[in-house]
Amino acid sequence: MTERLYYNDCYLREFHARVVEAADDGRRVYLDRTAFYPSSGGQPFDVGMLGGVAVREVVDDEDRIAHVLVAPIAVGEVTGEVDWERRFDHMQQHTGQHLLSAVFQELFGISTVSFHLGAAVSTIDVSAATLDARQVERVEERCAEIVAEARPVAITFEDASADLGLRKLSERTGTLRVVSIEGLDRSACGGTHVRSTAEIGAVEIRKLEKIRGTTRVEFVCGRRAQRATRSDFRLLAEISRTLSTPFEDVPALLIAQIEKAKTLEKTCQRLSAELAKREGAELHAATAPGEDGIRRVIERGAIDDAVRTRAQAFIAGGKAVFLAVSDDPASVLLAASADSGVHAGNRVKEAVSAAGGRGGGNQTLGQGSVPAEALKGVVEALR
Repeated sequence: MTERLYYNDCYLREFHARVVEAADDGRRVYLDRTAFYPSSGGQPFDVGMLGGVAVREVVDDEDRIAHVLVAPIAVGEVTGEVDWERRFDHMQQHTGQHLLSAVFQELFGISTVSFHLGAAVSTIDVSAATLDARQVERVEERCAEIVAEARPVAITFEDASADLGLRKLSERTGTLRVVSIEGLDRSACGGTHVRSTAEIGAVEIRKLEKIRGTTRVEFVCGRRAQRATRSDFRLLAEISRTLSTPFEDVPALLIAQIEKAKTLEKTCQRLSAELAKREGAELHAATAPGEDGIRRVIERGAIDDAVRTRAQAFIAGGKAVFLAVSDDPASVLLAASADSGVHAGNRVKEAVSAAGGRGGGNQTLGQGSVPAEALKGVVEALR
């Protein structure tokens, strides 16, 4: 059994222990005691140094903790050093999660279903199908109030059979490790936490996402919140500089520019369609009929809306067949006038299916895709 030093002292950065067992040629070791936190309860593992060797993973192995190293070490006495920057970040985020979950419960009776602490952001899934902007603002404001009050965060060990007043009931029996925020929250938890809400720093909700009847709340705390705010400011400053407009006028200007762009896009699409129609009609007039009286053209290039419009305008002149060929991706489009004697959809389906592709359409327009190596044969079949 490994003595978990972080249970009693989350601020312990350096410790002495004994390697009692080694596996994987000394790269996976078990200690009699450790301050390294293993992945558990939504919180990632600690990293650091053990016996002068980097720890790359810490695994909760039932009543023992495995330390996975980048190089082997021998059985015996060692010194462990926890990466404090990573550890304190996890302490801020995890305690911030307790605060955030407790405030959702306090203000709106919304419970937390699950928690995940990520490398950049953390999330809680809460039992609400939706959250509005005012609820989010109120939660952030309440969290800020409690952070400013510097309420003590305490760790106690209590009997699970007692009435512990936990925010969420625990299914564990025996002795529970209880993390409490004075006057607000009591939760059974094995994670690492700060001593005071003041050490959490700012609690900032970044994004909401609907997840199967719940809402996923993405948040950052402390130093992460500071970095996120700084990044947001730099981005807004760059946008403001690029648009030559004050911060406060950026949203209105962007909305106006987006609407202008949509209008211009619609105009471009209309003009493009008109041009394609004219090109198709002119191409029909410039193409001499074959011996059977049918005008035929083949175009190569991307098959897009302009090509489709041009093809339809070409066959609108009567007794005409238009074949478009694209090399990337390998595909074909066939347009045929009703008086050409060609059923475009059937011809395309037959040709591409024989080559291992897929396609079809109606009498006047067919389209399909084929393997690249079969494109030449399909084109020959559709000429």
